[in-house]
Amino acid sequence: MGTSFAQQLRIPATYMRGGTSKGVFFCLSDLPPSAREPGPARDALLLRIIGSPDPYAKQIDGMGAGTSSTSKTVILSESSRPDHDVDYLFGQVSIDSASVDWSGNCGNLSAAVGPLAIRRGLVDPGRVPRDGLATIRIWQANIKKTIVAQVPMANGEVQESGDFELDGVTFPAAQVHLEFIDPAAQEEGQEGSMFPTGNLIDDLEVPGIGTLRATLINAGIPTIFIDASAIGHTGCESQDDINNHPQKLALFEAIRAHGAIRMGLIESLEQAQARQHTPKIAFVARPAAYTASSGKTVQACDVDLLVRALSMGKLHHAMMGTAAVAIGAAASIPGTLVNQAAGGGARQAVRLGHPSGTLRVGATAEIKNGEWTITKAIMSRSARVLMEGWVCVPVEQITGQVDHRMSSPAIR
Repeated sequence: MGTSFAQQLRIPATYMRGGTSKGVFFCLSDLPPSAREPGPARDALLLRIIGSPDPYAKQIDGMGAGTSSTSKTVILSESSRPDHDVDYLFGQVSIDSASVDWSGNCGNLSAAVGPLAIRRGLVDPGRVPRDGLATIRIWQANIKKTIVAQVPMANGEVQESGDFELDGVTFPAAQVHLEFIDPAAQEEGQEGSMFPTGNLIDDLEVPGIGTLRATLINAGIPTIFIDASAIGHTGCESQDDINNHPQKLALFEAIRAHGAIRMGLIESLEQAQARQHTPKIAFVARPAAYTASSGKTVQACDVDLLVRALSMGKLHHAMMGTAAVAIGAAASIPGTLVNQAAGGGARQAVRLGHPSGTLRVGATAEIKNGEWTITKAIMSRSARVLMEGWVCVPVEQITGQVDHRMSSPAIR
């Protein structure tokens, strides 16, 4: 008598590029009932869809591609919040461990939320023009913030093709304008302060490394900024210059973990392992010429400062959208390390150089009740549907328990 095997579960999904990232997008109502609520069942499903945990770090048997930029999931639903069109929940799937980090947003994939919400009928048709720009009001459920996307429309359809070029993305596409409203993250116990320590620059003690000057900021995503020169770097580094050296990666992870404790995000170093998505760590330097990963030369006059940022333990190939918000916010506030690297003084926009080229981000800063605040950060990205249909999941392989120390926020 032959052995019977369970059929694969088929779930409607869309594979999209947003900015310099890719992810698998779902509508909440299309998920199996057990995965419509936060918890181990949802995490187990998304892990198996992406192909994690994978000791080979390739995610060959899933939709991921072995990088932090491609190990991503998104859940969308009609918004139940006033004055919003769609709720957006982001899950950063670990590559090598059985965990999904729900602690922050993905700024790059934010560019894909508005276009897909329109395509999937989550937005009131009366709010979508036949031609021109559709203003889509997004509720970012992870960090409880508003994002406003301007989505180009043509002949009643989302316009995806165009001539907007984004360094880190090979082909041009239509521009999606994003506004991150009041982007200072509100972490529990921090009362929404953009600078959780109350300082623009802190002395961060890291055993085995020393004391580093650091700007610790919650804007877009919690981020730790340090001077490139303080750790023997120039800010011109490529991915290989960092990612091929385990000792360098270990150094950055040590700084990140101690910075997370200082920011009040974790209580012990051991908790940093389960919180890989946040905080981010980045190092900054004054402008200098370098060769981008595409081979083109970025001149010193093309940028206001250099930034290299790490995501999920590796140097990012371009720049995370949320980290760009943090850069824009910090650059607009005189006295931060980012502002100093950009030449100091008041500014409302900054051109940053990253491994793939350059990016411009704007931010409006002001002092309220004696504290710096950012009313909004602005940048442009692009998005495109790569594939739509169903993802298939072996049912018998999603029934086990997963590391659920980082539980997902609810989305309705």
